[in-house]
Amino acid sequence: MPDRVLRLEGSSNFRDLGGYTTADGRSLQWRRLFRSDHLAGLSAADLQALAELNIGHSVDFRGVNEITAQGYAWPQFTRHAFMVEPTVVQRTQELLAAGHRMTAADTVGLMQDTYRSFVKVNSDRFARLFQLLLQSEAPLVFHCTAGKDRTGWAAALILHALGVSREQVMEDYLLTNAHYQRPPATVAGRLPEEVLEVLWRVQEPFLDAAMDLVDRDHGGMDRYLAEVLGMDRAARAQLAARYLA
Repeated sequence: MPDRVLRLEGSSNFRDLGGYTTADGRSLQWRRLFRSDHLAGLSAADLQALAELNIGHSVDFRGVNEITAQGYAWPQFTRHAFMVEPTVVQRTQELLAAGHRMTAADTVGLMQDTYRSFVKVNSDRFARLFQLLLQSEAPLVFHCTAGKDRTGWAAALILHALGVSREQVMEDYLLTNAHYQRPPATVAGRLPEEVLEVLWRVQEPFLDAAMDLVDRDHGGMDRYLAEVLGMDRAARAQLAARYLA
């Protein structure tokens, strides 16, 4: 089996979605779909490795300030900016400015609200990702800053659309905790370590918050994909034909 995690000098969380199995016995092709933390720090060796994978597109979910601070324009592939602003950072800063002492429990709640916003506020960005997947045959990588939240939700949507079980979706989601290396300095440097541990890792309740909202407001992921993201049965069949073996 190919390695799921690609060992790059400028990225700790670059992973292949290949190999996950579907209910009808098929599996995702290897070296077609990748998820990652940000790509601004890639080395020349990293870029050569990605060129050898024939990656044609990157989808960047980062917000304006993140892209300004750590932008990139690598000639090896075309970058698409589908910006989803990191509201948890803004809310944390607002609470600190108001004199609130942040706790781990507060942060879990903020993270869950962030995931609900992916469903309610930012659905058009994820719909654009699916449009790109249907338009291009080239291998593609999608990412945010850490490759865990916006990227994690995007991966969950893709895997579900292809017929992967919720158990495997969660397995892929939680792999971030084994591989992502958080930066030594953070934008929320004044926060206690217990809060930073929540911010820089993933937990099942984060993804569950989005999934539960989809179930409550849309009657399940299948209807959400079809009615909100434009992925009806025909579109999902086209996606499966392209990415499953």
